[in-house]
Amino acid sequence: MKKLFIYIVLSTLTVASAFAQKDNDAKLILNRLSKQYRTYDAVKTDFTLTIDNEQANVKQTQTGTLVSRSKVNKYKVTVYAPGKKTVAQEIISDGKNQWTFLKDANEVQLNVADNSDEGFNPAKIFTIYEKGYKYIYTGQQKIAGRIYQVVDLTPEDGQKNYFKVRLLIDKVKNQLYSAQIFDKNGSKYTYTLRTFTPNYKVTDATFAFNKKAYPGVEVVDLR
Repeated sequence: MKKLFIYIVLSTLTVASAFAQKDNDAKLILNRLSKQYRTYDAVKTDFTLTIDNEQANVKQTQTGTLVSRSKVNKYKVTVYAPGKKTVAQEIISDGKNQWTFLKDANEVQLNVADNSDEGFNPAKIFTIYEKGYKYIYTGQQKIAGRIYQVVDLTPEDGQKNYFKVRLLIDKVKNQLYSAQIFDKNGSKYTYTLRTFTPNYKVTDATFAFNKKAYPGVEVVDLR
């Protein structure tokens, strides 16, 4: 699973003025999305991840599930093997530790959870814009009869390995529909949320690795 996540160049005063207005629109859209998301204790979403790189002739689709309680940096991501319902990888965090389970190797790597702004927390996809990004509203897009507001994010840190994140937000539901990450190597990673369950009922046991549930697993402690 790739760490998450952007840009546009302005040249004339006329263009700059137009973009300034769009930036205000983007801020309103993102603030509304963030405000709603923060009212939830926990959320669950089923997603599709598409990896596309035309130059390398790569086109791959995987499905997965995310359960998160982002206020305390707890989450569980399950990614399934392409075209199957068998688990390929899991990433679990209880806010202090992070476990990465690799099915093929029957191995789990244990690390200290990185709760910094630069740390990997998939739940941050809902509030990613709040720190370290410029953003711009680029208009609306219609998909299967629904209207989505399109916001492009650009990382202020030019050393990131991606240069843009494009968010599609359901205008009526005020929910994130997809996030597309543009990597500098030419790859595009598109996360599309197929379901979204707010205030999902979940216990803390979900966010801890239970070795008994993984027979014969090797634990590699990297802390």
